[in-house]
Amino acid sequence: MKEMTQKEIYSPAAEAERPHLSRRPQETHKGDFGKVFILAGSRGLTGAPCLAARAAVRGGAGLVTVAVRPDIYPIIAAKCCDEAMVWPITESYEDLLAKAKMADIVLIGPGLGQSRWMERRVPRLLSDLACPIILDADGLNILSRHIDVLDKRSALTVLTPHEGEFARLSGCGLPVHDRPAAARDFAEKHRCVLVLKGHRTVIAYPGGNCMVNPTGNPGMAQGGSGDALAGLTAAFLAQGETAADAVWIHGRAGDLAAAEKGERGMTVGDLIEAIPYAMKECEEE
Repeated sequence: MKEMTQKEIYSPAAEAERPHLSRRPQETHKGDFGKVFILAGSRGLTGAPCLAARAAVRGGAGLVTVAVRPDIYPIIAAKCCDEAMVWPITESYEDLLAKAKMADIVLIGPGLGQSRWMERRVPRLLSDLACPIILDADGLNILSRHIDVLDKRSALTVLTPHEGEFARLSGCGLPVHDRPAAARDFAEKHRCVLVLKGHRTVIAYPGGNCMVNPTGNPGMAQGGSGDALAGLTAAFLAQGETAADAVWIHGRAGDLAAAEKGERGMTVGDLIEAIPYAMKECEEE
């Protein structure tokens, strides 16, 4: 097979620009910077909700709540960052919906699993919540079996798949040779924002706008990096920033972590701790 050229891999798409983040006014309170609700975690996947919550906190969200099933609640409560609140889900869907409705942004998916319990509730949340929703990991896998629910939503929906998850969502083959074109087509068809993760992550909007992200490095290719991006994206949307801004900052934080620790030895925790420094670089004077 002949080697693909850059032109064959990428349709014309703008390069994501460095964000311009405004400084916070002096007279503010936690409610001014958004309430993030994260539905995540399952047996054996207790790290994902904690990484997402830590990234949301480091990304500047005013309040972060992590909702988990009772069987893993003690684990998450013990290991999650002190700045995030952990809430044990009851069997009542109405209680879950009421709690989620208190948030400005809802993130569904990191480490969630695909239990029957979640299979029933995730599509209902997509239908019943009027706030922006971010779907990641198993939230995307559940959505792939209920894609009609996505098409009926009028509120902002952001999907953050890697290529395997995108293939399940779209039915396309792997590898995805023209990532911008595939992402643009999906975003337009389903009226969502699609963040197709990988080298030069693609961010596509329903109006046809599409860009590729220039930041990031191979050291970020490890479990948990996507959870951090999902949490950071939730924090940014809660503060009025964009998904593209979150992707750029996530990559830049990874670059800062790699510069200090090296690509082989850096961890997702290092990336998360570098988020404030990446944002500080982008603050307007």
